[in-house]
Amino acid sequence: MPFAVEPGSFRDPAGSVFYLDGRVLRGFDPTGWADFEALAATRFWQRATERGELVKTTAVELATLPEATTKLTGIAGVVEHERIPVVSYPFEWTFSMLRAAALCHLDLLLAGLAEGFTMKDGYAYNLQFRGARPVFIDVGSFTRVQPGEPWAGYRQFCQTMLYPLLLQAHRGVRFQPFLRGAVQGITPQDARGLLRGAGRRAGRRAGVLKHVVLHQAIDARMSGARASDTRKELAAAGFSAELQVATVKAIRKLVAKLSWSEAGKPSTWSDYQRTSTYTDAERERKEAFVERSLAAAAPLGICADLGGNDGTYARIAQRHASYVVTADADAVTVDRLWQRLATEGNERILPLVVDLTDPSPGLGWRGTERGPLFERLRPDAVLALALVHHLAISGNVPLPALVDWWHGLGGRLVVEFVDPKDPMADRLLANKPAGMHGDYRREVFERLLEQRFEVLDREELPSGTRMLYHAVPR
Repeated sequence: MPFAVEPGSFRDPAGSVFYLDGRVLRGFDPTGWADFEALAATRFWQRATERGELVKTTAVELATLPEATTKLTGIAGVVEHERIPVVSYPFEWTFSMLRAAALCHLDLLLAGLAEGFTMKDGYAYNLQFRGARPVFIDVGSFTRVQPGEPWAGYRQFCQTMLYPLLLQAHRGVRFQPFLRGAVQGITPQDARGLLRGAGRRAGRRAGVLKHVVLHQAIDARMSGARASDTRKELAAAGFSAELQVATVKAIRKLVAKLSWSEAGKPSTWSDYQRTSTYTDAERERKEAFVERSLAAAAPLGICADLGGNDGTYARIAQRHASYVVTADADAVTVDRLWQRLATEGNERILPLVVDLTDPSPGLGWRGTERGPLFERLRPDAVLALALVHHLAISGNVPLPALVDWWHGLGGRLVVEFVDPKDPMADRLLANKPAGMHGDYRREVFERLLEQRFEVLDREELPSGTRMLYHAVPR
């Protein structure tokens, strides 16, 4: 990628993100550059960068950049950001991840307010995860506080972080489909309908009544007002920086208390390692096969553990790859994994909630503002363990399509085929019409695999119903 502008950065009039030979750069107009220079001189900027809460950012001399950057007009200054290994989006995060991102955002806002800075927006997409750690990436969001100005990002924060969290905490409804369905998040009007009645329950009134019901009512009343008139009314009413701080502190207290009751209950796959049909000896053999397959190719860049469950094999992959993304559709299992990784301070394993039969597509303006998952994730190695039978039988994905998909990812593959006679596969087939998956057989899978990959190693587990393969694309 010699030079390309980030498709999702067009919404910021004060600057834009672009890529140059693998580097991540951000250009500012004169106003944005003045704000950045002032921001970089603050104590909170230095502390937050050192703690990893803010993406590492350094100024770049314009004279050192090639002529290609002249395509960006009005640039007064440029900075370079540390690259996030794999970009993820809020609709791929768990409840605990979104809450952690929201708290990171609010803590940075409070620290900025203490030194005269606020944020222009409150977008969940302004944050990323480096492993299990949230990091704020949109340094152009910071601007100096103006007298009488409220927090301009309040609405966006509600729509992309607070409302999704309230919905899952109070209703037990997963927020991911709502955020995936609208990149601007859940509107106050929709949130009020979704959370109707929740504000009457003890302990929930402050969150729903104040930030949903009243927000929607004020939103409706002010829909025709000009922004300048609204600012004048707020200034006349005595709105101050101190009031903005108090508002943000109250929201932070609310977010910190939110919890998802389902996270403490068993899910379909949350206890898979204990309830699966593997014997201890088979589990050891499988782990050893994965270990030696990845070790043979080490050091690897990025490894994708597809259907990664509780992260058992992602941790093996971590020993041989610089970064691991583990994706699974079971939100409870992924949430628990993230909590363990966060407690450990792990910055090299990124857990995501992903239905592999329906992975994240391109979203937003022209379908490019938020890129598809498998354009953002280009792995050097792929683990597909105890996965094929779920995608092929439960998901009805043809075996040729699965093999083509893995081949298209471009990395080496460690895959497990579960025979139809295996208890787990037999249980899935029992729910299907007889003969529907007649081609789901080991010999068919091996023929397809060998057409697109060179198989370097294979091993049958003692049960005789599970086969492991290590292969590289032809």
